[in-house]
Amino acid sequence: MGVDGYRWQMTAPRAPLARAAARFDAAKDEVVVAIAGCGVCHTDLGYLHGDVRTQHALPLALGHEVSGTVVEAGDDARALVGSAVIVPAVLPCGTCDACRRGLGTICSGQKMPGNDIDGGFATHIVVPARGLCGVDRARLERAGLTLAEVAIVADAVTTPYQAVRRAGVRPGSLAIVVGAGGVGGFCVQIAHALGATVVAIDVDAGRLALIEAHGADLTIDARGRDTRAIKSAIAAFAKERGLPSIEWLIFECSGTGAGQLTAYGLLVHGATLAVVGFTMEKIEIRLSNLMAFDARALGNWGCPPEHYPAALDLVLDRRIDVKPFVELRPLDAVNEVLAAADRHELRGRAVLVPA
Repeated sequence: MGVDGYRWQMTAPRAPLARAAARFDAAKDEVVVAIAGCGVCHTDLGYLHGDVRTQHALPLALGHEVSGTVVEAGDDARALVGSAVIVPAVLPCGTCDACRRGLGTICSGQKMPGNDIDGGFATHIVVPARGLCGVDRARLERAGLTLAEVAIVADAVTTPYQAVRRAGVRPGSLAIVVGAGGVGGFCVQIAHALGATVVAIDVDAGRLALIEAHGADLTIDARGRDTRAIKSAIAAFAKERGLPSIEWLIFECSGTGAGQLTAYGLLVHGATLAVVGFTMEKIEIRLSNLMAFDARALGNWGCPPEHYPAALDLVLDRRIDVKPFVELRPLDAVNEVLAAADRHELRGRAVLVPA
């Protein structure tokens, strides 16, 4: 049958996205999702600027934070029609050796919307039926949220959720989040929800004020302060609160070279450094610090689909507050929104909503 709609496509680096009519058809193991909302991530800007190459040849619709309703499905997925879903930002194949061992984020056959396949800057998206995260509409309504608003669960919530889970955050932990906007803001909330005392570090006073009301026990404005001064402030706070001086859990969420240097400089004995943000910037560090502190560093590529329901539960149970961190914008304003994101003018995560 197929569904008619349109996409906003990247046709060349640094060129405005171009609107193009499209027909969306599902193969037997695929679904067509009518998009409720698609979040705008700084990774999209990396593709648009040409700093990061997409796996799929251009033209390509960007966007990997998608929520919506299944409106058509292939023969193997008919039961999903009518379901409200979140599309994981990384869709593993589910059958390879890595997937069978629970390592779907390193699956060589994974599909990422807006990178490997056409993404969510569109009216519809065609994706594999496997791994979609169902959304209970009644719980969504009780939480006072719309399906469009929970699009950001696809990446901005689940990616730090995966990092927090893997780092081993638990009651009594001291979690330090470098970069409190976007992904970092949700990292603060998730670590707080799981029982940690949380320190948030940023260079934006507005972000720090917002996150202070949503889970940060200490906020530090890094402007004009070197890493040694920041580390001393955290150590004094930990001593005052009776928190450990070792085994800090450090989450680098800024996606900047400066943020990465700060995060690495906060290593203490037994620390865990989780790199959540992405940047093409290069930094110079003394790698031997990991050895000397008996510390560990973890990369973090997305989140396996099997962990999406638990992350979504935190949102629907209001243990994570989404509304203050989301801005709904019309899909057809995508070029203006991307330009605003590039100029760091957005106060929240922009979610594009088809008319």
